[in-house]
Amino acid sequence: MSGTAPAVNVSAAGQPSPVLCWFEEVNKEAVPLVGGKCSSLGELINAGVRVPPGFALTTHGYQRFMREAGILGDIEALLKGLDQQQDPDRQEAASQAIRQMIESRPLSWELEDLIAEYYRRLSVRCMMPAVPVAVRSSATAEDLPGASFAGQQDTYLWIRGIDDVIHHVRRCISSLYTARAIAYRVKMGFDHGEVAISVGVQKMANSWTAGVMFTLSPGDGDRSVIVIDSNFGFGESVVSGEVTPDHFVVNKVTLDILERTISQKEICYTVDPRTQKSRKIEVPYERQNVQSIIDDEITELAWMGKQIEKHYGRPMDIEWALDKDLPAGGNIFILQARPETVWSEKIQPAITNPGASAMDYILSSLLTGKKVG
Repeated sequence: MSGTAPAVNVSAAGQPSPVLCWFEEVNKEAVPLVGGKCSSLGELINAGVRVPPGFALTTHGYQRFMREAGILGDIEALLKGLDQQQDPDRQEAASQAIRQMIESRPLSWELEDLIAEYYRRLSVRCMMPAVPVAVRSSATAEDLPGASFAGQQDTYLWIRGIDDVIHHVRRCISSLYTARAIAYRVKMGFDHGEVAISVGVQKMANSWTAGVMFTLSPGDGDRSVIVIDSNFGFGESVVSGEVTPDHFVVNKVTLDILERTISQKEICYTVDPRTQKSRKIEVPYERQNVQSIIDDEITELAWMGKQIEKHYGRPMDIEWALDKDLPAGGNIFILQARPETVWSEKIQPAITNPGASAMDYILSSLLTGKKVG
């Protein structure tokens, strides 16, 4: 814990409404306050999972900024009628106008000072002046059953200095109104005014390697395995699909690596030491076919995935990173974890013989030549 109370406003009902809070001050029940991404990070921290520290501008802070900017009426007018026409060109035009409007409005001095103070305290906690951060959108409609809003808002990597942090906070807020997000809300019947956004400011892992992990097979829904994809640098190249990552399939019980596919990884994202910005670079040819994560790290990562799945009680979709500034054994960080929504929503087949023991299952599998996962 940081030892500091969250910055608060007072709501119309006279109740305190936090404008900013540390991740560890929230949990998975706090989606209305800090959105899906930030509430999940708080839940993971409180469960003892290794997560880079950070803080969130809450939905109250977002609503305060929008009120003080005086643009709610203009946004409502631009969005009016879009649900009837479903015109992509009009949605794109509305998106551009709304985003320009939001990004051009300054934060109030009080709100700016609050964010600056939290950023200063985060830098002190990390023992690094102007600590590099990821500024991440966290919408209240993310990761809902039956809807997949995840990935529709923006994330900005390796942001340093309070001016850049505040600029990218506004950009994250405006990403609530990307053309894609507007179109999806129209399609799913969500009222634009009922979806709010929080913005997470999280210490950036200086990634040597990063990627994604599923605690089931995303290809066929097999829950006996953990699947890990990795590439050098930040995880952006894997999440965006810009590179074919290394691919590992791990037995969920024994943590043995069952499958290993080393891909030719031609590009990655890393920090430019001169500009201190994230940029895409070409991986040196001699490293392109080198395994991007060693076996011991794969095993530790899979073990962490098992613990996260156990905590949530369902298969999970996890983003992770290995921080090259920290020693092995304490350098794997979880950047995000959300419920897997494709296979886990499907009805599982009934057990054909529920009274059979585990040994019966293993013996029958050996006799039929089936691979025991």
